[in-house]
Amino acid sequence: MSEHPVVVVHPPQEEGGRRVTVHGEPIGVAVNLLDVVEFLRRAGLEFDENEAAVSPLVEWRGGGPSYWGPEPRRP
Repeated sequence: MSEHPVVVVHPPQEEGGRRVTVHGEPIGVAVNLLDVVEFLRRAGLEFDENEAAVSPLVEWRGGGPSYWGPEPRRP
């Protein structure tokens, strides 16, 4: 059985944070990795920070687990 992502952490939003979905259902907007871990716990998925950052069940779109917002615009 091949593992495929069930959790998607979407690209950062302009207003900040990243949407998180499980099986296509929105579960919240995270502003850091701890938020993602908490949302997953509430959804019945037990991951610690390190597992959530590297698990093949979590797909990080638009940047990895250390990227939470667009770069500040320069004047």
